[in-house]
Order: sequence, then structure tokens, then C-alpha cells
Amino acid sequence: MIQKLIEGIIKKDAPVVVGLDPNLSFIPGFILTEAETAAEGDIPPYCEKENVIAAEAVFQFNKKITDAVCDLVPAVKPQVAMYEQFGIPGMIAYRKTVEYCRSKGLIVIGDVKRGDIGSTSEAYARGHLAGTAFDVDFATVNPYLGSDGVKPFIKICKEHDKGIFVLVKTSNPSSGEFQDVLTGDGRAVYELVGSKVNEWGADCMEGVYSNVGAVVGATYPEQARILRKLMPHTFILAPGYGAQGATAKDLSGFFDADGLGAIVNSSRGIIAAYKKDAYAKYGEEGFADAARAAAVDMIEDLRGAIHGGRTVWNISR
Repeated sequence: MIQKLIEGIIKKDAPVVVGLDPNLSFIPGFILTEAETAAEGDIPPYCEKENVIAAEAVFQFNKKITDAVCDLVPAVKPQVAMYEQFGIPGMIAYRKTVEYCRSKGLIVIGDVKRGDIGSTSEAYARGHLAGTAFDVDFATVNPYLGSDGVKPFIKICKEHDKGIFVLVKTSNPSSGEFQDVLTGDGRAVYELVGSKVNEWGADCMEGVYSNVGAVVGATYPEQARILRKLMPHTFILAPGYGAQGATAKDLSGFFDADGLGAIVNSSRGIIAAYKKDAYAKYGEEGFADAARAAAVDMIEDLRGAIHGGRTVWNISR
């Protein structure tokens, strides 16, 4: 699976993943109105009407964003909480989003941040990676219960040719409360987790990189340089670009000498671009066009900052 992601990055010259995290405040009013009309009639059991409307609006919004960017980027990353909040209709919208994105040839990273004791982790892994429920290509995994919470995911990845991204150094401001604490040997906790990810990944190699990747926040470039050395064969998913404050210049240490080794996420910076002054000309009706323009700008920004304007992600051509 990691090779499929790398091939997508190379083909589209873009180490970019679009986060499909559709807060209702991002969704234009005309889509909400259309969703309300579509929801008229019988409401399924255990479903509130407002949740049915919201879920339909989310799916229609996602479809238009996906159509606008699918030829530009190799992957999308729906955050499951944005769907779970709408109950059963929300989870149906999540599944429909995953299926629609895959129909457009995109790699889907399910941002689910699961992790528990062994049997529960295996159930999570089967639900999200084994094709029995949601069938994403990668899932994000929380490692803080230890190896017995991660290894069931690795088992399912091997069985179904899927991948995971393990939380190592997250992009949120308070991540250092735990992740930067020094252990007895002087290493920070995030370094210890990075070493474990490197160990877990050694058994899942696909060429240069492993199907076991790592989440490393773009907001922490110095820590990323340390982790890049600790995890030379680990592909990095880097959230935090744009709206969370990270810039393209912060990301140079995430990539290897070939311009590979990482994929950078932007969520509201792309899907809610029409709300920014820079893309206001597109208006609410043109929200998908604004998203496309923001994606193009992000790709060019990364290329210019990391490789001096040279196109390097098409090295296999």
C-alpha cells in the first residue's frame, strides 16, 4: 500500500493529502438547503432529522471537493469524528465518502486514531482496514497502550495489503505535555515511540519504505529532523500545514533526498478556502473551485520551499 501512495505522489507531482473534515460552518448554505429538501419524507429509525440533513450535506460537499482536487492530489484524509457526531447518518456519509474517493482513484487515509488492548485493536483494524465496514487504505493509530495495541493493526495490514500511520509527534500545541517528557535515558517520549515505529515497520517493508508510517506534526520541524534520522524507512504523514501555522519551509526535514518520504495534510486550508480573502473571488457557489486553487497553491508552495522550484516528485518518469 505504501508503494501505491508513493506512486500516486510521483504521478501527480504532489506530496499532498486533503483532509475531508467538513465542519458544518464550512458548508455553503445552498448545499444545506438542498440536503434539507432531499431529507424530506420518512426518517430512518434511530436517526434525528437534523443529523440526516447534516450528513447528506457533508457527503454532497465532499463529492464536490473531491471532484475538484482528485486530479491534483494522490490522497484524502477524512476525520471520522466529523462524521460520528451525526450518528448513524454521519457514519453512512463517512462510508459513502470513502467509497466515492476510492472510485476517483484516490488513496484514503482514515483518520480514526484507534488503539486499545489486543482484541479491541483487532476489531478496530478489521472494521477500518479489512473491508468489512469502511475499507480505508491507511488508518491512523494511537500507540500509547503499547505494542499489543499496535500489532493487531499490523497483522491486518499484512493480510489485506493496507497501511497505518502511528501517532508519534502530533501537531497540537499541548502535545509536548506528554510527548516531550524525557525518559530515564534522556530521550523524549516521542523519540521512544519513533524508535518503536521503526522497529514495528521493519517487518512490513515495501521497497525503501514500510507500510507502518508515522504522524509527525508539521508544526514541529526540529523534532521532525530527529525523527527522520530515527525512522529512515518510515513514511511520514504531516498535519499542521497552513491553518495550524506550519509553512512549507518548516517541512524540508520531513523529506528524503529524492523528495519523497512524507505527505503533507491540509484540511480547512483547502476545503474552506472560499472563506479566505485570497480566494473570496470564487464566492460561496465556487467553493470547490476555491479548494482547487488552494490545492494548486499548496503544491507549488511545497515545491518551491523544499526543492527550489524544481519538480522532483516525478523522478520515476
